[in-house]
Amino acid sequence: MTNVAMPEFAHRTVLLDEAVDALDVGGARADGVYIDGTFGRGGHSRLLLSRLGAGARLFGFDKDLQAIATAARIDDPRFAIIHDSFATMRTALAARGVLHVDGILLDLGISSPQVDDAARGFSFRNDGPLDMRMDTTRGMSAAQWLAIETEQQLEKVIRNYGEERFAFQIAKAIVARRAVEPISSTRQLAGIVASAVKTREKGKDPATRTFQAIRIFINQELEDLAAGLSEAYAMLAPGARMAVISFHSLEDRIVKQFFASKVKVEQPDRRLPIRAVDLPQPLMKLVAKMKPSDQEVALNPRARSAVMRVAERLPAGPSAAKGAR
Repeated sequence: MTNVAMPEFAHRTVLLDEAVDALDVGGARADGVYIDGTFGRGGHSRLLLSRLGAGARLFGFDKDLQAIATAARIDDPRFAIIHDSFATMRTALAARGVLHVDGILLDLGISSPQVDDAARGFSFRNDGPLDMRMDTTRGMSAAQWLAIETEQQLEKVIRNYGEERFAFQIAKAIVARRAVEPISSTRQLAGIVASAVKTREKGKDPATRTFQAIRIFINQELEDLAAGLSEAYAMLAPGARMAVISFHSLEDRIVKQFFASKVKVEQPDRRLPIRAVDLPQPLMKLVAKMKPSDQEVALNPRARSAVMRVAERLPAGPSAAKGAR
């Protein structure tokens, strides 16, 4: 999510300039209030700060303690980091006297430092403890969850969050293995999945979808996203923009549907005597949909699945319709 990394794990920010450009922070908005809902290693936040005015404020959110440690190195009175999910932004900022903001950026998924650190348990490529928590101070680890969950729920999670067609076979294999020994490492789980998946997608490890599914479930990523989008919309001032970068279809579908719900309005029966000025108006307008360039993907293959959607909150009342055109 960012290009500023902990020393041992480098990371490139996906759509760095494009995301900050999308927030349109120039002019009067340069001294506004902004949210980086997924601080990561600070790439977007640092670029935003370089473009914002002296009177601006930027609040970063992250659940990851390493991200919080990185944020502590930013010596800028305009910036503050909050150790929590972006789904809590309204409550967290109301406590700091902020009710409305001029722009919000959400860069979803996990960062390269999280993936590359075997101790975090996010990846099957290097053996490590099966943790997968973004916030290691809260909740159950993946290993703890795998040890107690029912076969039916394991199948449901792997199928729904991983879009894995062999979810039944994988869940059955997990239950069979845990009866023999605890499943505590990423290599163990990857091996179990590999033995259960009968056909493999070209160029993709058979464990990819299962690891994604468990990570999403353990961190409640889709639930946080749905709640966070509603929180973000409620905080946007008229004319303020929200940019969301997603990395898989489950995330992107939620974002797309949320924006669509704010852009489209149900029109009443045309036979009813309603003045044009009283017709329902859209609440947001779509500004952009963007993917990384071929050049960016060549430099950073992990960017290939990224999609950024940008929408702007419209003012209430009759002028909203004019602004949506």
